Amino acid sequence: MNIFRTKSVDMMLQETKKSTLVKSLGALDILLIGIGVIIGTGIFVLTGVAAAEYAGPGLMLSFVIAGLTVAFVSLAYSELASMVPIAGSAYTYTYTSIGEFFAWVVGCGLVLEYTVGASAGLNIANSLM
Repeated sequence: MNIFRTKSVDMMLQETKKSTLVKSLGALDILLIGIGVIIGTGIFVLTGVAAAEYAGPGLMLSFVIAGLTVAFVSLAYSELASMVPIAGSAYTYTYTSIGEFFAWVVGCGLVLEYTVGASAGLNIANSLM
């Protein structure tokens, strides 16, 4: 068993033709989900504290710099999505480029990221009430 094996994009496209999944999200749906994932909950909670105690008006410049950085990352991610138009997100991109083991690591990292993110969001919401 080779943990570094990869599949070509053509092989993965052939496998997805057997699937019965239907595309049901439109462009607006995907755009709004992407914005929600990029922004997160921290912007609503920590902005006032950071402006009052630490940065003042310089906080706006920080948001502009962070926004530009996120825009470039999201453009690179959308380029990947157009080159590998298969369900699976970062797991699939990693599987086709680096290999199965690293794809498994990325998949576990994504599950952990969303689990911790949801827990942190609930904790912040609970502390605000």
